[in-house]
Amino acid sequence: MNAPAAAPSAAASLQSLVEVIASQTPGPGDYRTPIADLVLYRRDVPCPPATCMVEPSVVLVVQGAKQMVIGGDAYPYDPQRFLVTSLSLPAHSSVTAASTGAPCLGLVFKLDLRTLAELIAQDVRLPSTGQPVEGSAGIGTASPRLLASFARLGELLHEPEAIPVLWPMLQREIHYRLLMSDQAPLLRHIASVGSKGHRIAKAIDWIKLNYASPLRVEDLASQVQMGISTFHQHFRQLTAMSPLQYQKWIRLNEAKRMMLNDNLDAATAGFKVGYESPSQFSREYGRQFGRPPKRDIADLRRAVSDTRPA
Repeated sequence: MNAPAAAPSAAASLQSLVEVIASQTPGPGDYRTPIADLVLYRRDVPCPPATCMVEPSVVLVVQGAKQMVIGGDAYPYDPQRFLVTSLSLPAHSSVTAASTGAPCLGLVFKLDLRTLAELIAQDVRLPSTGQPVEGSAGIGTASPRLLASFARLGELLHEPEAIPVLWPMLQREIHYRLLMSDQAPLLRHIASVGSKGHRIAKAIDWIKLNYASPLRVEDLASQVQMGISTFHQHFRQLTAMSPLQYQKWIRLNEAKRMMLNDNLDAATAGFKVGYESPSQFSREYGRQFGRPPKRDIADLRRAVSDTRPA
């Protein structure tokens, strides 16, 4: 009887990923790929914290280093450690190690909670730390087998005709490897149907889809079958925000995107995201971003213009 094949070394898998990502990212930026749930990124210099919304995903650095700050907690990661987030979370992302000779390279792999739930339902033997899950993000050890799975995923970009056939199997394998990692308790907490984490995830999905509508927290708690005080407690525990603060964060960032990309004025953008009073929108925008809307957007456009080549 043949022994199971050993996984490639972590160093070999990382080198393969460095080569693939470098070939697919001609300059600094984020790059979508033919694989729907996979985004590659490259940064040539360290970058200060930038506000972002992190979806349930794994963020892997194969060269360089990054840090994510979520709810006041810092999560540094590098080629030996991956970041996993199990909910859609407001965050601040920074690049802490990068240079033109050794750019920060990595990938973002979107998690599929349904796939995780199916694997859990199949009674996958999940590692247990014995510690309660208190948040919705964590730093995991990048094992050789997990890195090998990602390396095969990266190599698939050089064989686009094989993506429709091989991608579903690789997606499932990566989710399985994650459930075998030291971050399994976090993933199980969110993906297990009926758990409090799963119910909060459903509430977050509702807020994201209906952010411009009035939010009655008691109605949302009832919708996900939780008592109001329990709902508040677990929502804040997992997101570091109240439901209303979460909705406000989404509204203000979506309004910022509309003003920057769609050339809407502040009053129109504020109305579209659910504000009835332009003054309230400007006041809350200023608290969130440190400047009133008109000046903030003008400064952002000027900064983008200054970075363009002459």
